[in-house]
Amino acid sequence: MDYTKIKEAAQGYEKDMTKFLRDLVKIPGESCGEKGHIDRIAEEMKAVGFDKVDIDPMGNVLGYMGTGEKLIGFDAHIDTVGIGNIKNWEFDPYDGFESDTEIGGRGTSDQMGGIVSAVYGAKIMKDLGLLNDKYTALVTGTVQEEDCDGLCWEYIIKEDKVRPDFVVSTEPTDGGIYRGQRGRMEIRIDVKGVSCHGSAPERGDNAIYKMADILQDVRALNENDAADGTEIKGLVKMLDEKYNPDYKEARFLGRGTVTTSEIFYTSPSRCAVADSCAVSLDRRMTFGETWESCLDEIRALPSVQKYGDDVAVSMYQYERPSYTGLVYPIECYFPTWAIPETHEVTKAMEEAYTNLYGTTRSGSPETDTMRKERPVTDKWTFSTNGVSIMGRNGIPCIGFGPGAEAQAHAPNEKTWKEDLVKCAAVYAALPTAYCK
Repeated sequence: MDYTKIKEAAQGYEKDMTKFLRDLVKIPGESCGEKGHIDRIAEEMKAVGFDKVDIDPMGNVLGYMGTGEKLIGFDAHIDTVGIGNIKNWEFDPYDGFESDTEIGGRGTSDQMGGIVSAVYGAKIMKDLGLLNDKYTALVTGTVQEEDCDGLCWEYIIKEDKVRPDFVVSTEPTDGGIYRGQRGRMEIRIDVKGVSCHGSAPERGDNAIYKMADILQDVRALNENDAADGTEIKGLVKMLDEKYNPDYKEARFLGRGTVTTSEIFYTSPSRCAVADSCAVSLDRRMTFGETWESCLDEIRALPSVQKYGDDVAVSMYQYERPSYTGLVYPIECYFPTWAIPETHEVTKAMEEAYTNLYGTTRSGSPETDTMRKERPVTDKWTFSTNGVSIMGRNGIPCIGFGPGAEAQAHAPNEKTWKEDLVKCAAVYAALPTAYCK
């Protein structure tokens, strides 16, 4: 490979990538409403010369470049979250802005910049004659990730019958290479009570008071240490080999967490005792934790045991239709995953990056100092479609994508043109580095 030519080709497409991303920003595309994004991506894929472009029944777009033996995937979820309080934005999130170095707008970092770089990375492969009989590049624009990470890839693998050798997640990585992430799951606790008139609360059984006890134990589970004398040992215990055989990878990814994210209740009126209460828990999992162990951990809390059959602990299910109307039910469990630092995919990504951009992270003047302080190969804080690709299905997944994690879901979201260019170049070089 001529890495200089790859860098020059990527730089030459900066204006095309900028226009493509700005077009996508102008099309609202929250989860289950991504049709406009998908149609615009399919249009760009066809315009730059993809050999085949399909839109599957769920609504994911799959673009193929080349016809070689190994299938190498580049995934970008193309749905976005909403804009939140518009007063927190300094510009129109669906018009965005462009400067000499930046592009602003909802979805620029999380993560439509990824599909832009992946499409043009594949074009560079074709332009420079890098395609051969060893590999086919597959670029996917996937739906519903913000609602249910990995659902799209469950469908692609199990229903479309598409199974790449490995997949690059183009989620934002702040100029680094990411080889894993903590998992997560969505837990619900339901508590039963008995209503009565609020003037004589002793006649009833207040479900909210029961839940208040349980929530204190949930908080302790997140905040406590794991000392021998601690009744509710904190989740930090999973970083200790005494409690977790996978403690080394757990230390790499970081400890699990749990927090209460929603609360619900029923009561006959505002002058009555509540007869039910429920909460949602956001549970982040490290290595050594499973959905079963997380549910059992909540069921074992002293307050949950105290209230016995009046408490039910369960996992949420996801059954929301995609924009095509397709429903593909799945439990809200998103497994922890990582590939080894010695894995051939990790090494190929590091080789491609190093030959193009050196041995440190880099970025715009705004990001460069922070990035250089971090290791090149690291992990995500948040969750990605890798929970299905690697977590559920064992397909190696590696992360490298334009933008910054801190921009995700934030007002005044932006990305950097330099990141789009660098990622396109690395994507173009990676398959040859892997297949040599």
